[in-house]
Amino acid sequence: MAEKFHFEPTSLTKLRKHYDVIVIGSGAAGMTAAIQAHELGLKPVILEKMDNLGGNTNRASSGMNAAETNVQLKHHVVDSFEEFYDETLKGGGNQNNTELLKYFSTHAALAIDWLSDHDIHLDEITITGGMSKMRTHRPSSLAPIGAFLVTELLKQVQKARIPLFAGLKVTELTTENGRVTGVRATTGKQSGPLTADAVVLAAGGFGANQDMLAEYRPDLKGMKTTNQPGATGDGIKLAQALGAKLVDMDQVQVHPTVQQDTDHAYLIGEAVRGEGAILVNQHGERFVNELDTRKNVTAAIDQLNEGGAYLIFDQGIRNRVKAVEFYDSIGLVHTGQSLDEIADQLGFDAATLKQTVTDWNKAVTDENDAAFHRTTGMDRDIENAPFFAIHIAPAVHYTMGGIAINHKTEVLNEAGDSIKGLYAAGEIVGGLHGNNRIGGNSIAETVIFGRQAGEQVFNYVSQK
Repeated sequence: MAEKFHFEPTSLTKLRKHYDVIVIGSGAAGMTAAIQAHELGLKPVILEKMDNLGGNTNRASSGMNAAETNVQLKHHVVDSFEEFYDETLKGGGNQNNTELLKYFSTHAALAIDWLSDHDIHLDEITITGGMSKMRTHRPSSLAPIGAFLVTELLKQVQKARIPLFAGLKVTELTTENGRVTGVRATTGKQSGPLTADAVVLAAGGFGANQDMLAEYRPDLKGMKTTNQPGATGDGIKLAQALGAKLVDMDQVQVHPTVQQDTDHAYLIGEAVRGEGAILVNQHGERFVNELDTRKNVTAAIDQLNEGGAYLIFDQGIRNRVKAVEFYDSIGLVHTGQSLDEIADQLGFDAATLKQTVTDWNKAVTDENDAAFHRTTGMDRDIENAPFFAIHIAPAVHYTMGGIAINHKTEVLNEAGDSIKGLYAAGEIVGGLHGNNRIGGNSIAETVIFGRQAGEQVFNYVSQK
């Protein structure tokens, strides 16, 4: 068995006073930006306020969307940038920032190649809600994308000897003559200034900040979140203090399938439905196209007024989603050797559940879901024992709103002008996703715009 990778953050005793670029946040966007900047000859540093590295990227489960990739062709999927763009725009209610979306949809395949060049291979594909083609790339091990990507990027950070400090929180962005010149940071015991030629904000969203959620979306107050505790919008406030424009702050995505019967909320990734699972109500009946957009699936679950719904799937589907092994290991999965057993455990009428599954299997065979018009995630039926069920309910998952940027990742002020020396990438940015993020697009966003931030910082520093 391969030795488990361990990353040790840089000792705070090695903190220098100046770096070419300071990257705030150690998720996929931040690490990608730092790696790209380093490879262009800059000396970056990554600052992470939490002791745990990787931010919300660790929680990502399904994969990374991209169109026109070699991986797709190997799986006999012919795709196009236009379809990727159109389906993301439609999924976002036509409210997406089209400048960002155009760059995103035409640079995702290059981001897949960039990862591959760094020995990070996403050579298996699946599908998520709102997409018509299999374009959600993931590792061939079928491991959840997030932890896999964090580990592999940390290996690259370590290999490049890019300093990464944990437990160091940025409290202020410093400026001189209208240009960002660095940050003030604190360990909680010691504080001080660090200077840089540019700063990249990659500090994530605000899904774990109840006060900010209550401010922008009072209707979500008290709802559980899938986010890690550090997703508190600090970077957004840092930029706001410099006059950065914020966009779409009221657009908060609620993920429809989250197991939250324990103290923690566990996202049950869209890949479970993408590989063939169905959703049923307390009567054991389907009630929605399971791979409609997250917004629509969430609304359908809420309308049941049953405190959630149940994912139903079999061993064949489980084999395609390795994350289920984790869900099972922490007690989130009901198992039965027959549908009768599952019905008995959940208090369903067994005949109704069996009829629901029979109808679904026929829809798969006929390639026609007459009941709910589902057209994707129908590659396998539900007939191979044992059978499984997971109770789910919607939870706060992703904040589509955030800092305004242009496609060069330059942070914009209220007038639409760039704030010199300040860049942003990842969930901290608003506008790309419109009013609903498509599953698999957030990981793509981190790598696409993380790379772009690294490249544009290089251009900016070179011209100074």
